[in-house]
Amino acid sequence: MKIVFVHRHGPGQFVHLACHLANAGWQVSFLCEAMNVQLPGIRVLRQRATPPPPATPFPQYHHQIGMQAATTLDSLVAQEGPPDIVYGHIGWGGMMFARDVLRKTPLIGYCEHYYHAEGRDVGFDPTETVTLAKRTQLRLRNNAQLSSLETIDAGISPTAWQKAAFPQSFHNKIGICHDGIDIHRCRPDDKAELILPDGRVVRQGDPVITYVARDLEPYRGFPQFMRAAAKLSRQNPEVTFVVAGGDGISYGSPRSDGKKWRDAMMSETGMDPSRIAFLGQIPHDQLIRLFQISSAHVYLTYPFVLSWSVLEAMACGTPVIASDTGPCRDIIRHGKNGLMCVFWDEDQLAATMAEALAHPERLREIRKLSRRTITQNFALQQCLERQTGLIERMAKR
Repeated sequence: MKIVFVHRHGPGQFVHLACHLANAGWQVSFLCEAMNVQLPGIRVLRQRATPPPPATPFPQYHHQIGMQAATTLDSLVAQEGPPDIVYGHIGWGGMMFARDVLRKTPLIGYCEHYYHAEGRDVGFDPTETVTLAKRTQLRLRNNAQLSSLETIDAGISPTAWQKAAFPQSFHNKIGICHDGIDIHRCRPDDKAELILPDGRVVRQGDPVITYVARDLEPYRGFPQFMRAAAKLSRQNPEVTFVVAGGDGISYGSPRSDGKKWRDAMMSETGMDPSRIAFLGQIPHDQLIRLFQISSAHVYLTYPFVLSWSVLEAMACGTPVIASDTGPCRDIIRHGKNGLMCVFWDEDQLAATMAEALAHPERLREIRKLSRRTITQNFALQQCLERQTGLIERMAKR
């Protein structure tokens, strides 16, 4: 059986599924502009990178990506016939014209995020003004997804909250299945330890608060975390904060003054540099150790896509302090398998972190239920079986 994954920057969310299918004997190909991780036994079909907006208007941008993907698929079909199935991310336009090349091949779309001018990430910041230009831009960004949704046979969204963003008329096409969390790698380990950049070693039981994001920025609540951490550091001379994440911008916009958010927040809060360790972007095994030694892990997010990191932290039995926003409400029940705070309430976040450090015995049941949430609903093998079952049924049909 032959499958082609379509993604701008592979392997993305398809990494586990692609490896699983390749190990099962499938011929697996990635159609992408760049492959961030080289996977053994998996072929890469590269397409030319398209300059992102604002250099290129959104309709033209998505159209170019879609046409390049279609041209590559057409060449592939001419050389070796059509694949048995195509599974692609619908967010950037790569699936827009797949049906025009593959008239009978089953198409599955990965439905990650549908844009709204209100009620989700845009306008969540009370200081943000959602202009007419912004609203029309969001509608244009959704055009590629709407075009793809019309032609795909099925869609998969990782969480119920993310699926709910898509138009109701397409809900019957979209199932819910997460990419999966490796619960055997992400597990509690009371012997774990982590070496900080200054040479200090921290272990489970040490007063350590952790924070993780791909990049340290407002979409993941980095300013709110830093303000709360600064408050707590003045009250508790023992606590150490350990932060993993880069200094770029994954979502939203850069600061107007050109500063990195890390530097800006250290300056604003006056945080003692000896109380906080910035690890940058770290390897996955080190990230798991970070979760395993954490007394409490802070995960804040706009109403946006859910990060793998919070699920991996929960799989490690880490008590999570999450923002009371839609993506987190999907998985966390306050006082049961985690703790929740109002995103903008830095005093509440500081108090919740302080309580977690002062009374670790109260978190024992939360640790157990946190991991159970992941093992019962997000375990990798379970998710792979569901995805593979759908793919095999559609390919045979």
